[in-house]
Amino acid sequence: MADFFRDPGTRRFLRNVNWPLAVSSILIVCIGIASIQSADLHAPEAAGEFHKQILYAVLGVPLMIGVALVDYRNWQRWAPALYVLNLALLLFILRGGHSALGAQRWISLGPLGTFQPSEPAKLVLAIALAAVLCRDSYERLQDLWKPLLTVAIPALLILKQPDLGTSLVLLAILTTQLFFALPKFADFAIYAMGVLLVAAVTVGTNAILKPFQKARLLVFLNPKADPQGAGYNLNQSKIAVGNGQWFGRGFHQGTQTQMNFVPEHSRDFIFTVFAEEFGFVGALVLVCLYAVMLFGGIRSVLAARDRFGFLLASGLVAMLTFHIVVNVGMTIGIMPITGIPLPFMSYGGSAILTDFAAIGILMNVYSQRDRDVLGNA
Repeated sequence: MADFFRDPGTRRFLRNVNWPLAVSSILIVCIGIASIQSADLHAPEAAGEFHKQILYAVLGVPLMIGVALVDYRNWQRWAPALYVLNLALLLFILRGGHSALGAQRWISLGPLGTFQPSEPAKLVLAIALAAVLCRDSYERLQDLWKPLLTVAIPALLILKQPDLGTSLVLLAILTTQLFFALPKFADFAIYAMGVLLVAAVTVGTNAILKPFQKARLLVFLNPKADPQGAGYNLNQSKIAVGNGQWFGRGFHQGTQTQMNFVPEHSRDFIFTVFAEEFGFVGALVLVCLYAVMLFGGIRSVLAARDRFGFLLASGLVAMLTFHIVVNVGMTIGIMPITGIPLPFMSYGGSAILTDFAAIGILMNVYSQRDRDVLGNA
């Protein structure tokens, strides 16, 4: 065993692993599995979620390792095919997708559950956008139509499902990659003003959002406006988090959780389960684990040796950051409820496998930090 660790190849491999990324993601998924088991303890109809999440995690870790062994530059070549395939899946959803809770977002996989194409769409878009932004210098503002169109098509298809949260994630990825890709800050400022204008039109009219989506956004500004309707989830979530106090009610002892006051508490509101049962201290530990994971992601961004790797890693870190900030923020009332999962915590195979694949790509970018600069345009 000692000779194994003294071997130069082994030492080089261990040195090139982005340990903060790998370890933190695995620890968080273990916490998530325990939280899902507690959330579904008194919900017989959801009893299978716990076992399925274990299966998704068992599949996710090898997926992360496998993707980490793939040279990230290959994704630039595969980007067009992945993009077209994902668009085909999103189009299929509109015709033959599985519907639930007023949305049509899933493809049924029988006993394995469902597959949600909008989850890998985030990863595919980060890859496709990085590839598009590497093909030109974007010195002219009018060239922005290329990345904007790349995002607009899947974003509109996802918004049609309807899925506002995932559409906002795509916007976060686009904004981050444009910030680093555009050579002129003035061009980025024009883009940002355009985003603000579209946001104002979206919230101020009924042309884009469904009524329930608009209600969720508006109740964020006035949670007491509809406490039994649009504001119910937010109010119950805040009660559950506050009920945890400093050290929590104890595992399986959260009253708001076990009495099912918070809807979707194994999915979008899984943070409330953990915060109620382990309190402020436990929530702080979880947030610190996420901070370690994002620190590992930033290490990969800084380690990137070419433009594609840098933009791809930036987009993936933006994707994870947006999910964490918005999901945790909406459970404590500082963000509007948009219905996006908490990475590695929320129940769902499509989400957790996408997250592990993203971590794998970031690990590969970091592992190649010592190679020569490619300098692709």
